[in-house]
Amino acid sequence: MTGPVIGIVAGESSGDTLGATLIRAVRARHPHVKFVGIAGPKMIAAGCEAWFPLERLAVRGFVEVIEHLPELIAIRRELRSRLLRARVPLFVGIDAPDFNLGLEAKLKRRGVRVVHFVSPQVWAWRPERIGTIGESVHRILALFPFEPPLYASANIPVSYVGHPLAAGAAGSGTRREVRERFRLRANAPVFALLPGSRTSEIEMHARTVLCAARLIHDARPDSRFLVPLVTRAARELFEQARHDLELAALPLTLLYGHADDALRAADVALVASGTATLEAALARCPHVIFYRVTRFTGWLVRRRLTLPWVGLPNVLLGRFVVPELLQEDATPENLAQALLNLYDDAATRRRIETLFADLARGLQADTGALAAEAVTIEMRAAGVDV
Repeated sequence: MTGPVIGIVAGESSGDTLGATLIRAVRARHPHVKFVGIAGPKMIAAGCEAWFPLERLAVRGFVEVIEHLPELIAIRRELRSRLLRARVPLFVGIDAPDFNLGLEAKLKRRGVRVVHFVSPQVWAWRPERIGTIGESVHRILALFPFEPPLYASANIPVSYVGHPLAAGAAGSGTRREVRERFRLRANAPVFALLPGSRTSEIEMHARTVLCAARLIHDARPDSRFLVPLVTRAARELFEQARHDLELAALPLTLLYGHADDALRAADVALVASGTATLEAALARCPHVIFYRVTRFTGWLVRRRLTLPWVGLPNVLLGRFVVPELLQEDATPENLAQALLNLYDDAATRRRIETLFADLARGLQADTGALAAEAVTIEMRAAGVDV
């Protein structure tokens, strides 16, 4: 039996995780549904046919996007044509609003039902975007409980689905057990270093992170470092930076993925701003948030921010709980000092861990089931017999 075909697009590794959660939940309800579009390895493993790999969309910043704009436009044009030829009744855009919203608007005008999974951060910057969102989608799937009222007030249908990372927050096993798997001493100072998932982030951050680790190791020779990297390309870039800096002797373990394990093993983490900061909070790992982009991109973003924070844990908690060192403040010296200060202050770390535990409980929901129900509603609205 041939079932309906749903178009889907994810633009980075966090979207790949969300997409895989949704695909599995929808196919558990409707086994004959097929997903096609832009996908990463987790979505492919869940049953999505990838027309393009998501790495093609993993570009950050205004300047960087401009450099890749012709390729991105060509991909979006070809994808739209293929989706329309396939007569998809429904499209799901996962995050990546700069790519997805334009595609969604065109598909919606052609009669395709559109779901956007992950609210763009209209609560942090570019609030005027909510009008564009309303013109582009039929329904928003919101991860955070403060988001639905924003869309309800704009008459945009919204479903709160929670965050799938919260369901397995902190995972299984104690810090001691995770450290044993990594062959780390129970009392060693362990730092997790998360420089980002995109290759452009590794290119911008690797040397800064490595130099910060060197300064930490100089101050604490017994310290150890765990670096989870999502792709082979990211690992190769990081290893090249390590080679260039002549840091082969730095006690650093590179991991393929396994960010949750690294965060649970660590006393403190250094995390590039993005979904990984929420992952760190849900793993109960005190951390320092950092990020660097080109000077021009940084200037544009600062002009349009509406909140004093950029890190998701601070946004969700409504105050500065996690230190944020951005742009010119994100120097190796500043990052190393902030991490050492946090490591040396055990009382502060315990307080932060308690706040993170409360945050995790507040975000827990059966995301897959809730997302699948919202998709089912939209499939029926599209006339699909499910």
